[in-house]
Formats: sequence, structure tokens, C-alpha cells
Amino acid sequence: MSNDGESRPARLDRRSLLRGGVAAALAAPLGVWGAQAFPFRAASPIDFSEFPICKASSDASALTGAPRKLKLSWNAGAVCLAPLPVAIDHGFFQKQNLDVELINYSGSTDQLLEAIATGKTDAGLGMALRWLKPLEQGFDVKIVAGTHGGCLRALAPAKSDVKSVADFKGKTIAVGDMAGPDKNFFSIQLAKAGINPEKDVEWRQYPGNLVRLAVEKGEAQIGLASDPLAYLWLKDGELKEVGSNLDGPYKDISCCIVGVRGSLIRDEPLVARALTQALLDAAMFASQNPDKAAKSFQPYAPKGTSEEDLQAMVRYHTHHHHPVGDALKKELKAYADDLKQVSVFKPGTDTSKFAEKIYADVFRV
Repeated sequence: MSNDGESRPARLDRRSLLRGGVAAALAAPLGVWGAQAFPFRAASPIDFSEFPICKASSDASALTGAPRKLKLSWNAGAVCLAPLPVAIDHGFFQKQNLDVELINYSGSTDQLLEAIATGKTDAGLGMALRWLKPLEQGFDVKIVAGTHGGCLRALAPAKSDVKSVADFKGKTIAVGDMAGPDKNFFSIQLAKAGINPEKDVEWRQYPGNLVRLAVEKGEAQIGLASDPLAYLWLKDGELKEVGSNLDGPYKDISCCIVGVRGSLIRDEPLVARALTQALLDAAMFASQNPDKAAKSFQPYAPKGTSEEDLQAMVRYHTHHHHPVGDALKKELKAYADDLKQVSVFKPGTDTSKFAEKIYADVFRV
């Protein structure tokens, strides 16, 4: 791995590319892509002795010929997706002979899945508790890996008597999205605690950055948010964390997942495998090198977020946990079972068949 002095020009290079991308975006017609995109560039060499590379079982040959061009959709503001710029900066896509363009996607989940299914993009990353319900519609998108756990948090005033989900009964909960993964997750936790998430609490929707204000003004006693907002709101000590998706058994379950175009898996299985492997390797690298991951993500971070903040968030998120194959399928089934419990899925849904339908093991090539 290059040292800090050697890696600095690469980071400056990417900032220049980003500025160029902004100018291009302003000149381009507006469409469903909210889109900032930048092309693959020369990356720093990798010293694989520094960390344990993920060894998903596959004896398939590496891709040969010209680098395979792919488009990968992500939410550039989500710090839990730091391994994506890591994969660019530290050559993980390059190692798999891939030329990957990251597309910052701002549309709805349905639009994102349709874009992947129809080939407007080749793959995307998102949150399981946001994707699973839309995937019931039959989009030709397969889940090939989990990427990490953590990033959803419940916050309450520091002096509040609320200490955990068990104390949410009778409270008003501020959320940014009534169909969001944080509402789904904490609805599940309420149900498991014997609290009816529809009758025993009141949900109120606010624009995401106003959730904290609603709690501060007393309009809500609890606010739900994801990182980086949730982490940054905790820094001044006015709020405390009273729940997260790293509590209990969820510390060993992925919250974010990789979805790949079904036709890519069928027609070019080695390409789908290579893309997945690059993402797993980048995730492991982020886990082992939070300082380097923070530097890679810094250009996308909210204004005023320090590298120390980003390092803390990378350490908090479980980037060492990225299941594939049967382990992934079990996690998807567990989430589907949970969503049945809060009536997001119908009671008659066969969650085993659902999980089997939406996942693919790209390492059985």
C-alpha cells in the first residue's frame, strides 16, 4: 500500500474529477439520475499482506482482456458505503479487471431497482429493510452479498428517561420516511418487545434534517436517523443513543446489501463474481484500515465532518461482516420473517421461497 505522501496525489485527482463531474451534471439534461458520476482512474497498488482479503470460495479464472466497464449505483452521502470509494482509490476494482463508474442515485428504491433490472446500471447498494418489500414485485435483481451491519440509530434527549426500545411505548417517534429502513427496523424491535408499533406509539414524519429539531422542541420524544446524521447529532451531548441495529442479534446481521442485474449474473457470471469480490475485499480493507477508508470517503461527507468523525463511523459499522451464499440467504429470510411480524409482508408469504428467489450465489461459478 502506498504511504500517505504517495497516496495524496490520487485523492487530489479524484477531487478534480468530482469538480468536473459537477460541471458536466449542470450541463446535462435532468433525469431520473440525481447524478454525480466519475470514471474509473488509475489506482494505487495494493499490498494484500496488510490485511486478510475475503476468501469467498471460487476457483473461477480472473477476467481477461480489456477492463469490463460497469455502472454501480450508490448513495454518495451514506458513510456506511465508504468501501466504494475505497475500491476506487485502492485498486480493488482494478485487481478484478473492472472499470467501474459510481453513480450517485437520488430516485426512489423502485426506480433504482428498475434501473438495475433494465440495464441502466449494472448493480447497486442499499439497505435490506428498504429493498426487500419492493423486490416482492419481481424486479430482475439478485442480492449477492451483505456489506456491513450498523448505521441506524434511535436518539432521545440526554436527560430523557427513555433508555431502550422497551421505553418507547406511548411516545411520539420522529422519522424521515414512513417507509424507511429505520422505521421498519424499530417497528420490528417494538413488536419483539411486546409493543404494538401501530397502536402503542405515534409516528410523525419530518424532513430528515429536521428530525433532531422535532425532538429538541418536544414534538417527539425519540428521533430515528442513520449515519452520518445520527452520529453527528450525538456529538454535542444533547442527545443519547437509545437503540441501534447493532443491538442484540443484529450485531451479526447485514443492514446493507449488494444487488446485481439478473441478466448480468446469467450472461456474464464471472463479471458478477468479480464485482462482488472487489466489494467484499474493499469492505474488509475498510474494516482493517478505517483511517484510509475515512480519507477515501471525505469528499462525500457532509460539510464540517472531520476525518476523525468518519473514522469513528467506519469503526462503528461492521465492515468485517459481509455474508454471501447460504449465510446471506439465512439473513434475508430472517429479515423477511421480521417484516411479516409488522405486516410489511403478508402473513402468508413463504419467506424461505422469497429469500431463495431474490438471492444468488455468484461464487458457485
